This record gives sequence, structure tokens and C-alpha cells, in this order.
Amino acid sequence: MGQITVEKNVGGIEGLCVITPAVHGDARGYFMETYSQRDMAENGLDITFVQDNQSSSSKGVLRGLHFQINYPQTKLVRVIKGSVFDVAVDLRPGSATYGKHYGVELTEENKKQFLIPQGFAHGFLVLSDMAEFCYKVDDFYHPNDEGGLAWNDPDIGIKWPDVFGEYSGSASPEGYKMSDGTLLNMSAKDVVQPRLSSLTTSD
Repeated sequence: MGQITVEKNVGGIEGLCVITPAVHGDARGYFMETYSQRDMAENGLDITFVQDNQSSSSKGVLRGLHFQINYPQTKLVRVIKGSVFDVAVDLRPGSATYGKHYGVELTEENKKQFLIPQGFAHGFLVLSDMAEFCYKVDDFYHPNDEGGLAWNDPDIGIKWPDVFGEYSGSASPEGYKMSDGTLLNMSAKDVVQPRLSSLTTSD
């Protein structure tokens, strides 16, 4: 019997999936299979992952939106501690949903996983005091192949939860904060990412 439930084409975007594992718990705690190639294949998801990554981030950290240009990656992401709002943006040339996005809250409690196919930009915002974030990829990281998009591009229109502020024409987090006063914390490269309109179909 399969140990996962797969919601396919979430948000009306072909290929995006939210995966919920079966959790077996009792007074001692719980057990679950975090990944099964057999269960994935039975759900039509035949992917060969080559690497696992893990990061730790504090509240207000926003990573993204990132993609690899010539060596796109499929990602299977989940949170093992805390909570994040995770987003994928369709950048596949010719896609009927090009430029559309879908976001899902991933938490240590709901144990959901987000499958993001090749050809999407990806990012997440940490909602809890701390979050540990894990993901599988089907290709290795290639230096000098990074692409990115502004997290607050109004043409994409992501509604980041608990973030307040007004777009001032750039990806700078200046002027934005969370309801408890936490400022957004971003890398130097992410605060200068371009808008979707800057991309060409070759990206």
C-alpha cells in the first residue's frame, strides 16, 4: 500500500505536486517514510534524485526566487523544523501558465512536501523563529548557471504571508516587515534580482 497522497497540478499549474506522507503515530511518537521511489513511480513521478540539501534559517529570511538556466533542477522540498512559505513560479517557455505561481506552507506539523519540476523559479520565506529546510534535486549545482527573479515582482504577484510593505521598483526588502516587526533578511544577490519581464524565452 502506498505511503503518500499526491495532489497533482496544484494551482492549475501542470507538474506542480503537493505530497502528503502517511504518518504512523502512537504514544511513543511517530514514523513515516520521507521518500520512496516506488511510491513516487506508482504516482507517475519517475525522477532520479542525485543530491540532498539542507539549510537552517531564522524568521524573516527570504531565499529566492532562484533557478538554474541551462541545467534546470527538479526539487522535492520539505521542512523538518519550523515553518516556511514555499513558492514556485512557472518559467517554462510555451507553458500555458508561464509566469504563474503557487505557494504552500510547509511545516514540521503538516509534513507536506512540494514537488517542483524543472523550469520553475523557487523561493521560500521563513515564518517561524527558525526553520530547517530539506530538498532533493535531480541535477547537481552548476556554478555560473544561476538565474533569479525579484521576490516582490508585481507582475508575478506573490502574496507572502505576514509581510507588509509597498513595492518601490526593486527587489530590495527595505520598507517591508512582518507583523511582529521582523525585517526581511535577504542575500546581496537577491536584493538586486530582475523582474519577470526581463527574461527572454531562451531563459
